[in-house]
Amino acid sequence: MGSSHPKPEFDSPWRQLDWNQRGKIEAQLKDFQLKTPNVSHLRILLCGQVGAGKSSFINSVESAFENQITVRAGEASCAGKSFTKRYRTYKIKNGSSGTLPFVFNDVMGLEQDGILTEDIISAMLGHVKEGYEFNPHKPLAEIDVDYNSQPSLDDKAHCLVSVVPANVISRMDESVMEKMNTVSQRANDIGIPHLILMTKVDEACPLVKEDLKKIYTSRKIKEKMVECSNKIEAPMKSIFPVKNYSEESDTNDLVDIIILSAVEHIVNAAHDYVSYL
Repeated sequence: MGSSHPKPEFDSPWRQLDWNQRGKIEAQLKDFQLKTPNVSHLRILLCGQVGAGKSSFINSVESAFENQITVRAGEASCAGKSFTKRYRTYKIKNGSSGTLPFVFNDVMGLEQDGILTEDIISAMLGHVKEGYEFNPHKPLAEIDVDYNSQPSLDDKAHCLVSVVPANVISRMDESVMEKMNTVSQRANDIGIPHLILMTKVDEACPLVKEDLKKIYTSRKIKEKMVECSNKIEAPMKSIFPVKNYSEESDTNDLVDIIILSAVEHIVNAAHDYVSYL
């Protein structure tokens, strides 16, 4: 009788992740060396709707490396307003000595009164100066003081990451989807790698909420990834389901592994891109 309902869990994981590799992945990222003389750091540009978890992801990455919960990037607490207004670069500390050779840029959310696609594309191409305050009604123009007319390779984005919340993907605003697709299409035209972070997996699937290790055996999460792949026209292999730190007061290995593993894929994609320039 129950055969009409597929089981909520697959018998074996549809993607492999070694849950004991937290230390190894962290060590590899900390030892990561850029092999391109004209690039001092890889720039990763995050974009997504308000509350998708862009700033949360940056904070979660930092928390994983610091082994304690840190909140440096401001997170939107109310659903409708973007906390990020200015263009900011976040460096991640490498223990006590210096910073890691990759940085994150967070932009204003893609909501209706949010960032304009032209501004995300300008940021991707390195034209937006640090600290620029986004104007949802007027794109940054070449005559503006915050416009960088001669961006170096360091100023440009080396990987575009769309951040999509798993729990609301089915009812995401069409205009937000359109903006995301316009930006990813532009990245595609230039050859910049485009990856997707599918956040809030614990809010999308009760199995995963109970046990994070079920992230790759959960039927629901795989269905959400397929939906994500169709809506944002990206292959499944480019989508990484993650859980950011949200209400935890301490870090834990399972969240860390998921976050660090996603960072490793993003960094490798960005590094491949700059290696062939």
